[in-house]
Amino acid sequence: MVWLKTKITSMYKIDETNNNEKYILLIPSMLDFHFPLMKYAFCSKEYHPIILDNEDGIINVGLKYVNNDMCYPAICNSGQIIDALQSGKYDLSKTRVLMATAGDACRGSNYITTIKRALKKAGFEQVPVVNINVRGIEKSETINVSPAMAWRGLVSIYYGDILMLLLHHLRPNEITHGQTQEKYHYWLSVLSEDLRCGKHLSIRAIKRRFKEISDDFAQISLNEKRKQRIGIVGEIFHKYSHLGNWNLIDYLEEQGCESHTNGVSWYLMYYVDTHLLTEKSVLRPAYKLAQKFFNHLQKAMIDAIRANGFYSMDDFLSLKEQVRPYISMEYNIGDGWLIGAECAGHLLEDCPKVMAVQSFGCMPLQTCGKGIYTRVGRELADKGIIAWAEIDHSGAESNYYNRVQMLIDFSPLKQSNSISSEK
Repeated sequence: MVWLKTKITSMYKIDETNNNEKYILLIPSMLDFHFPLMKYAFCSKEYHPIILDNEDGIINVGLKYVNNDMCYPAICNSGQIIDALQSGKYDLSKTRVLMATAGDACRGSNYITTIKRALKKAGFEQVPVVNINVRGIEKSETINVSPAMAWRGLVSIYYGDILMLLLHHLRPNEITHGQTQEKYHYWLSVLSEDLRCGKHLSIRAIKRRFKEISDDFAQISLNEKRKQRIGIVGEIFHKYSHLGNWNLIDYLEEQGCESHTNGVSWYLMYYVDTHLLTEKSVLRPAYKLAQKFFNHLQKAMIDAIRANGFYSMDDFLSLKEQVRPYISMEYNIGDGWLIGAECAGHLLEDCPKVMAVQSFGCMPLQTCGKGIYTRVGRELADKGIIAWAEIDHSGAESNYYNRVQMLIDFSPLKQSNSISSEK
């Protein structure tokens, strides 16, 4: 891992106005704040990555080609991919589909096979589905990850995290409407250029960017009285995609609330902690070193956020110790105990309301999640409340929003009204 200590300068510089690369790489939208940056990790002479943004009717398309017993994310992603291919925008002979998978003992590990079968049913069998994972799934169709690709992908996770955390924190509290969104788009453009061209990506430069971003957002004038904050936890697609949570963030802000969704870097470290460090592998020392490095970068990001009085949960390793008395860490399928850790972390960190969003067809959350919510809610009853809502293709949005509204209207416990008093 010597390459981590040096600036990588051999990155491919993509021209987004052309697609002269060998293949177009279609990526379903799963992480609203991270994929617009992460796509640059796949820039190469072979691939021109495109994050799909088609949304209308994709669930009906997915249900046409995917069994309705599959979980909502699988139906949504498959529908978006097939709808894009049916649009006629892409040369099928030059098109590939990318799907990442964690390889857990849940339906998420079957996404690749599910999408392949759906493409065949829809008449797109000739379009290959390539993947990226560290579990050895479909090895022959796994994208080779170069050091430059891994580095850009890692950096984009942290940049996506800090932009998401600051936007969600400040936008509901801004005095001048649109100021936070404007700064978000400015920094998205700046960071995209860094990643696209492979510049300013040394560790020192990344830390400097954290400070510059936080300091710039700190120039936004905020109302003295803070909106009530609601933490959002759940499966990764439901947490980070507006498609997955039915525009929950917008709904909360329309109802006069501020939301907090913990960053993807916490999930990254959870995955290393529960999936890679538990394996008997010659790579275990490397995974241990990677975990320390990831936590080092995460702390730098959190320090930059908190330096301006903004809210952030503790770094992953500190959070793990903080919540250990309240949850069992034996359950590591899917998002597993991370969901419980974030529930407890919110309640312990000035966020007395937590909304858990999950798919009706998600077996790990049905068997584990609800148990976690009950246990944490009971242990920390004096700190706040945890509510949960399910999303399914057959469910009514009105029922979903009713559950969210019940949490909003629930009489809050004592909480600070001043932004400046936040940790």
